[in-house]
Amino acid sequence: MAEGEELISVDYEVSGKVQGVFFRKYTQGEAKRLGLVGWVQNTSRGTVQGQIQGPAVRVQELQEWLRKVGSPQSRISRAEFSNEKKIGELEHKEFQIVK
Repeated sequence: MAEGEELISVDYEVSGKVQGVFFRKYTQGEAKRLGLVGWVQNTSRGTVQGQIQGPAVRVQELQEWLRKVGSPQSRISRAEFSNEKKIGELEHKEFQIVK
C-alpha cells in the first residue's frame, strides 16, 4: 500500500438475484484481486451484505463492481452503501465468506 493512501471502511447490501449464483465467491475473488479485506454473507431477506476495508480508490472500485457487475448469473437491482468512515488500520486480515 502506498504511503499516504487513506483507508476506509464501508458496509454494503446488494439486492436482486444475488443468492444461489456464486455472488459471494465472486465478490471474495474481486476483493482479493483488489487487495481489500472484509466479509460477505447471505441474509435471510435474500440479499447479500458485508463490509469492505482498504484504500479508498480500491474500495470505490469494488463498490462499482457490486453496483454493476456481480457474478455472471446475478441480476443486481440495488446496491446500498452505508457507514463509510476513515480507519487508521485494517480490522480484518482477509476477505472472508461468512456462513
